[in-house]
Amino acid sequence: MIVSPRLPYQDRPYRQGVGLVLLNPAGLAFVARRLDTADAWQFPQGGIDDGENPEQAVLREMKEEIGTDRVTILARTADGIAYDLPPEMADRCWKGKYRGQSQVWFCARFTGRDDEIDLATEHPEFDAWRWVALAEVPDLIVPFKRAMYQRVVAEFLPLTVK
Repeated sequence: MIVSPRLPYQDRPYRQGVGLVLLNPAGLAFVARRLDTADAWQFPQGGIDDGENPEQAVLREMKEEIGTDRVTILARTADGIAYDLPPEMADRCWKGKYRGQSQVWFCARFTGRDDEIDLATEHPEFDAWRWVALAEVPDLIVPFKRAMYQRVVAEFLPLTVK
């Protein structure tokens, strides 16, 4: 078996993914705390599988991560927004193939009930969740993703006003 050498960090591509800003009827945003990183909160997000379009991917990721996909999509970013993993983390994640992710972001209104949110999924990623003001979310995010979250929040913040 031939093992191809890992590309230098700066030459690696971005993994294609999606992210979801989930708003409740009061305009608050869903955030969940990661199981694998102490006190790291984030929105549901993940990769786009072969044969999926971004909308299919975001609904699948939502269902896989929080147990429900009951939403009405309100908006999406025109293009992906990229972030870089710290180099030492990039070497461990995704077998060192990517330097980070480029994510198409969606904003959606949750049409379910809070008791339908279930973090005990087949492959749990989170151990807690809460609704917070969207403008406060970047302060909860790990530093290497913070600039991306600031862009996402700025784009979708007008949708929190009823």
